[in-house]
Order: sequence, then C-alpha cells, then structure tokens
Amino acid sequence: MTEPQAERTPLDPEMFDPVCPSPLVPFRVGDKWATLILRCLQDGPRRFSELKVPLSGVTAKSLTQSLRRLERDGFVVREECGGAGRRVEYALTPLGVGLLGPLDAACEWTREHWDELIDAQEASLSGDG
Repeated sequence: MTEPQAERTPLDPEMFDPVCPSPLVPFRVGDKWATLILRCLQDGPRRFSELKVPLSGVTAKSLTQSLRRLERDGFVVREECGGAGRRVEYALTPLGVGLLGPLDAACEWTREHWDELIDAQEASLSGDG
C-alpha cells in the first residue's frame, strides 16, 4: 500500500487540451479515457475525485469503468488507505509505468501527423473519403 502523501501537487484542470480530443489519436489502450487516466497517474497515486478534475468530460460511471478495466488489465492498482478516513487511491503498476514511454512516442507521432489526421477525419465526415 502506498503511504498517504502529506502534500502533492493538484492535477491541472487544463492538462488535456479540449481541442485535442482523444478520439483523434489513432492508438488505443483500453477505452477513450484510459490513456488520459494513465497520464494523470504518472506522478503518483490519485483519488477518484482528483482524477475528475482534468477529466472534466468523463462521467463518474465511465471513470469507474475505465479504472476497473485498467485494473483488470494490470496497468492500475486500487489501494485502500487507512487512517482517519477510509479512502481509495489509484496508482500505476510497473506494467502501467512501462506503458508511459510508448505513450510518449504515440503522442509525438500524433503531433507530427496532426494535420493529416484532421484532414482524414474531415474527409470521412464530409463523404470525400
């Protein structure tokens, strides 16, 4: 179990650019929210309420389902922390940490091919593709 941290930097509510929706990224691990959740956990364990801050578009049900899938797939561990008030935190497993490097590469590839990805999706929506 992870020791509760006295102080930790809050997650930035703007850490995910709303102009860059996850559906544009052609690489998937899990569902729509999975890679974003992994990014939120890269600096250490977080509570459910902390994860909701930068993931403002996710419903509680979807976040719960995504966390359960990530836990089932071995990327995230759910830890109950004792003490004054019972609370639950989610943290990356070694497998989850190992996925951060490939995610960095996928994000870089997406940045390099941003215009092509947008053009392809727009062509598909307009019926030109």
